[in-house]
Amino acid sequence: MKQAKNIVLGVTGSIAAFKAAEIASCLAKAGACVHVVMTREAEAFITPLTLQILSSNKVHRGMFDMPESWDVEHVALADLADLVVVAPATANIIGKLAAGICDDFLTCIVTATRAPVLLAPAMNEGMYRHEVVQENIAKLKKIGYAMIGPEKGRLACGSEGLGRMSAPQKITAEVLRLLKLK
Repeated sequence: MKQAKNIVLGVTGSIAAFKAAEIASCLAKAGACVHVVMTREAEAFITPLTLQILSSNKVHRGMFDMPESWDVEHVALADLADLVVVAPATANIIGKLAAGICDDFLTCIVTATRAPVLLAPAMNEGMYRHEVVQENIAKLKKIGYAMIGPEKGRLACGSEGLGRMSAPQKITAEVLRLLKLK
């Protein structure tokens, strides 16, 4: 990347959260400045320390964590972002975003940003195919959100089906494409 792009990487509560480590690493290697935002549920699957080391930046976790500066952090990150990617994007986060619910740091950033947003769905096939989830995805696409995946494969529940988050390399390539860097 000629000039480092600021990418906000939102990580939510899914077993696929472990893939966020590789996404952060790939984006940093590509020259991006990666700002990770984790939901509390994500911390059940991957530690903030892992993502901090791979992104070389502080990991943002809570709305009311002590800020390092006097900026309103969720607005400052929303304004700083050249792109926001949420990987994994659970049915929960998709539903919140489609309904305009801003009850955590990540949903506030996504709602406040003017940057492009890329969602990488990851969930059980039944959840993904549910009519409400499909309506939420259609609503977000209609307002300009980009989607990558999900793909067919082995799911956390042990079955094979549609719902597996796209590979970190595919997500990274899509980020670079959206930023017109590839």
